[in-house]
Amino acid sequence: MPIKIPIELPAFNALIEERVFVITNVRAVHQDIRPLKVAILNLMPTTVATEVQLLRLLGNSPLQVDVTLVRMGSHESKNAPPGHLEKFYLDYTKIRDERFDGIIITGAPVETLPFEEVDYWRELTDLMEWAKNNVWSTLHICWGAQAGLYYKYNIPKRPLTQKLFGVFPHSINEQRAALFRGFDDEFFAPQSRYTESDSAAIAAESRLKIQSETEETGVFIVTSLNDREIFVTGHMEYDSFTLDMEYKRDIVKGVPIAIPKNYYPSDNPKESPVVRWRAHAHLFFSNWLNFVYQGTPYNLKDL
Repeated sequence: MPIKIPIELPAFNALIEERVFVITNVRAVHQDIRPLKVAILNLMPTTVATEVQLLRLLGNSPLQVDVTLVRMGSHESKNAPPGHLEKFYLDYTKIRDERFDGIIITGAPVETLPFEEVDYWRELTDLMEWAKNNVWSTLHICWGAQAGLYYKYNIPKRPLTQKLFGVFPHSINEQRAALFRGFDDEFFAPQSRYTESDSAAIAAESRLKIQSETEETGVFIVTSLNDREIFVTGHMEYDSFTLDMEYKRDIVKGVPIAIPKNYYPSDNPKESPVVRWRAHAHLFFSNWLNFVYQGTPYNLKDL
């Protein structure tokens, strides 16, 4: 939430330059407050676990957030509990006449497929097109980020020589960007993917900004010039044991998989993982909600 201080206070300009949320007395008097409307398009096979992860992060804010869970009507989930989607989720076609402050598009277990071969690709691109005029900010995660970059900016993806798997250090290119207020110079975030978006194509796209990238992980966070479209190639929302479950799942299936980097003490899968990313995950989502709160119109019809 923003702080209200006199515009004459010397700290006012300093905080504005740092992009801290500050409002004047005049603006505070005329400010209307309402709940933020946020939709979550949950494409992950771990339906309930992903709900918990994202709702936990969205709930760590003084802002009231009204959440709408959304699913692709053209796709039948094989992993959600029986009746769960029907009870708690709305088919995308049911929200087309609504407007939202924000929407989150999650990852999906289809990254090795060409985008056009995903059974709900046409419906997903229709949703992304709809969001341009009906949602103030869109947050894409992992495969959702690759899909958004491909559909909106024609950024291709390519396979990695081996799965990028573990918890990796990252840094921010622009420390004073609104989404990264309070971030340390280095922060950790989980990665779990077999593909990556073309970093050279992203760098060459004048409508995009690379906010975070490393040699080891490639491009991590990308935004549009106005920061309202956000593409995160990793999983800041992951729980303590998510990578552990993925690793042990693949071991049981006989899928070749390396021990996730920087995760188990002494790289010993028998030990409990060390969580290095929780604080920055909460900070990132809190910053996103505050960024949306500051920019979205009070009347969503004005989008």
